[in-house]
Amino acid sequence: MIAPTPEPADAIVAPGHTYRSITEKISGIVLTRSTPKPWFAGMALAMGLLLLFLYTVAHLLTTGIGIWGNNQPVGWGFDITSMVWWIGIAHAGTLISAILLLFRQTWRTSINRFAEAMTLFAILCASMYPVLHVGRPWLAYWLFPVPNTLDLWPQFRSPLVWDAFAIGTYALVSLMFWFIGLVPDLAAMRDRAENKWARYFYGILAMGWRGEAGHWQRYETAYLLLAALATALVISVHSIVSFDFAVGVLPGWHSTVFPPYFVAGAIFSGFAMVLTLLIPLRKLYHIEDLVTAKHLDNMAKVMLATGLFVIYGYLTEAFIAWYSGNPVERFWLYNRTFGPYWWAFWALMLCNVLIPQALWFKGVRSRPILLFLVAIAVDIGMWIERYVIIVGGLHRDFLPSSWGTFSGTVWDWATILGTIGLFIFLILLFIRLLPMISMFEMRHLVAPNPDVAPTPLAAATPTGEQSPGAAPASNTLYGLMAEFDDPHTLVEVATTTYQAGYRKIDAYSPFPIEELPVALGLRASRLPFYALAGGMVGALAGLALQYYVSLVANPWNVGGRPLNSWPSFIIVVFEMTILFAAMTTAFGMLFSNRLPQPYHAVFNASRFRHASQDRFFLCIEARDPKFDAVQTKAFLAGLHPAQVMDVEK
Repeated sequence: MIAPTPEPADAIVAPGHTYRSITEKISGIVLTRSTPKPWFAGMALAMGLLLLFLYTVAHLLTTGIGIWGNNQPVGWGFDITSMVWWIGIAHAGTLISAILLLFRQTWRTSINRFAEAMTLFAILCASMYPVLHVGRPWLAYWLFPVPNTLDLWPQFRSPLVWDAFAIGTYALVSLMFWFIGLVPDLAAMRDRAENKWARYFYGILAMGWRGEAGHWQRYETAYLLLAALATALVISVHSIVSFDFAVGVLPGWHSTVFPPYFVAGAIFSGFAMVLTLLIPLRKLYHIEDLVTAKHLDNMAKVMLATGLFVIYGYLTEAFIAWYSGNPVERFWLYNRTFGPYWWAFWALMLCNVLIPQALWFKGVRSRPILLFLVAIAVDIGMWIERYVIIVGGLHRDFLPSSWGTFSGTVWDWATILGTIGLFIFLILLFIRLLPMISMFEMRHLVAPNPDVAPTPLAAATPTGEQSPGAAPASNTLYGLMAEFDDPHTLVEVATTTYQAGYRKIDAYSPFPIEELPVALGLRASRLPFYALAGGMVGALAGLALQYYVSLVANPWNVGGRPLNSWPSFIIVVFEMTILFAAMTTAFGMLFSNRLPQPYHAVFNASRFRHASQDRFFLCIEARDPKFDAVQTKAFLAGLHPAQVMDVEK
């Protein structure tokens, strides 16, 4: 492990890092045999809370949701409050990975992998609440359009069904985006692992990734497409979650401000959770030189900006209630502020309005401990905000005869604490088994400074390999491979090789090199066309599904609306479009790269395992019409590589 070095306040990566040091430091967190003692303490706490959650769920299934504090009129309590809170936390990962990638913000590189994992685990925690809330979770599949016992189909005019499609799509697309981003780093873990079982584990997950120029070209195209699709989901998912309230008729809920207000609040709470987890992990694993003060400062600024949007939403809610002149709306505003739940309202004002204003000061943004405390306050405040919206909107509605109060029971608290335990457990498991920082993207941010100096060809030729002028190789020869020190040299020699008339050539690098596909004469990827076709199929499938269910299989008249209520169909069509386009992109990239491919001849090269870490290779295949074992080796030797290797089939 490399000790952290002081960095300038505006540095993205501390100076002095090389391709190898980046790889060693990040992979060493996982591959090391020693685990920090605080990790075990955190895991013990998480396991304790997880056992509490399992006991609570078992009691819930055997007794019913009456163990919660839900009543009439507060049919939603901690369950939907916590679901919306977890979905909001899940937004930070996709925003960091997708939107900041499209805007070419390089500072996202150190935190995107961790935030993506956090997204998946938060979605898992969120999805448990609606499943448990239905009372009979073994029948929760009725939310989806599949044949069931009573031949009931989902009502596609319901925002609860929109939720199921939106959250399901978000989970699947986030999973694909996360895993695709992991593949190159899994190859590096495979090549660095010393334990046999660890090599098998990472090798299976890496699917034979080799870092070919063509691989990288199609990979970058797929990654950008998934980022664009995920960006649309960031905007849509929490907007759709807000429709659970906005399409209702209750005072305080029926408002068009909810979709943008919910999206801003989701990003606000998501970034707060990233800081809450990353600040202690940054200290624990000594990665201050990778997650620098610049990252913390930028995340704090995003929190401050989205916090201002949230404040604007609060003011808009109050203004609309007052300006409407509606006595019911005005009563809702007064009741929320000074009614039975006044304590919750003023607590959220403290946590979400007053405390975040400290982020205006650089002294707060530059001190991790102060930033951590602000993030904790926002995490708590955003949960209280959802509590105020749900419980505060339900407990007193139009009829005083139906008024009531709500308070969470011990089982309500046990459920939310249990999901927090599950979340922490998955986070700790992730950072122990997988690289929490993207290695291949981090290598882009360091200047070429190879750790291994070029060695003379004669000294580097392994025993048994041919030297220039020797007899031609046997028919088991796959090709000849030359090793180089930096990406600029690789591009130059690839251009020279192509101009020399060789066509069956390939280059291998530990990160994508923009100029390399052009140097090798590769054509542009067709993945965008595949994604477009997949999206069109998804849109047609979503529209046909809803048309069939609403007009043929389950023609229910809801509120006198037409059966073919196409405006309400748009949401599911949109989600199906994104899902099919993303799946086509992800699987199209793997298919185009001929992955999985556990075995390839280049793996037989003696030093090829460095291609996923810090070295650059050019290979001329024996099937090239111009290939000659002697002359081709002499040609490669004239390019001044570190060494030339025979690659056997």
